[in-house]
Amino acid sequence: MRAAVLHDYGAEPVVESFDDPEAAEGRLVLAVGAAGLNPIDLRVASGALPDRRPPLPSVVGSEGVGRADDGRRFYFSGTVKPFGAVAERTLVEADDAVEVPEGVEDGPAVACGISGTAAYGALIRRGQLREGETVLVLGASGAVGQIAIQAAKLMGAARVVAAARDAEALERARDLGADALVSLRDDVDDLSGSLRAASGGDGFDLALDPLWGDPAKAAIGAMKPFGRVVSLGQSAGAEATLTSQSIRSTPIDLLGYTNYTAGEARKAAAYAEMAGHAARGEITVRIERIGLDDVPEAWQRQGTSPHAKLVVVP
Repeated sequence: MRAAVLHDYGAEPVVESFDDPEAAEGRLVLAVGAAGLNPIDLRVASGALPDRRPPLPSVVGSEGVGRADDGRRFYFSGTVKPFGAVAERTLVEADDAVEVPEGVEDGPAVACGISGTAAYGALIRRGQLREGETVLVLGASGAVGQIAIQAAKLMGAARVVAAARDAEALERARDLGADALVSLRDDVDDLSGSLRAASGGDGFDLALDPLWGDPAKAAIGAMKPFGRVVSLGQSAGAEATLTSQSIRSTPIDLLGYTNYTAGEARKAAAYAEMAGHAARGEITVRIERIGLDDVPEAWQRQGTSPHAKLVVVP
């Protein structure tokens, strides 16, 4: 089969022939219809995560949608190594595969996976979103942000503010239901003021932050007393210097979120809810479909916030 194969940590994958997976008890061979690229794929391939360092050589990618021999279609967010998602076929643990509901095409079905469950988990499990609250979505141009805007509205948020750097992508957030837009190109002090003004003046009950860095500092300055900031990424920087006063004087709750601590049952339930919304047309995300031969170029773009869900169609 053809696949995008990693030969050295930190290198780009090479599209070439790779051994076909073989079925075994408790495992499924899936014909991949679509595979999603994610920032975590680049981190894993870099070798920087000791507990997730892949064998060499191995196929890159962790999530996708594929069909089993009996015709059923499954979403998966992990594979049996050395197989990966970015290939014509892959091998997954049967217990970890989630059947995809009818009415959702492969691309949106993938977007509902890592991106969709991250948005859901950050809003509900960690953020404890309540009806009538005001929500800030940082990084609103990315797949997680796009889904979070729509999910927050579906879950009862009264006002959702979208913030991003790319002007064109930010305008798309309005079409997804954002009540106000804020450019992240201001410096931190001005940005806090712009965010607070966009909230309606009182600040935010909940902020979703896949960026960290200066945008996180600005968001913290625009929260209501006892507001919750959920950090789920570091696209704008791995570090942010926060004063004690910025946390205590309002005060706020600063919370961390990752899908990897959610557990398989919670992730499956979150996926089912997000995919159900997608099947009903209630959640959409900008999808960019690419072929296997274009994976090396797309691999580079994934590291620079492509403002779309990059989906490989083998």
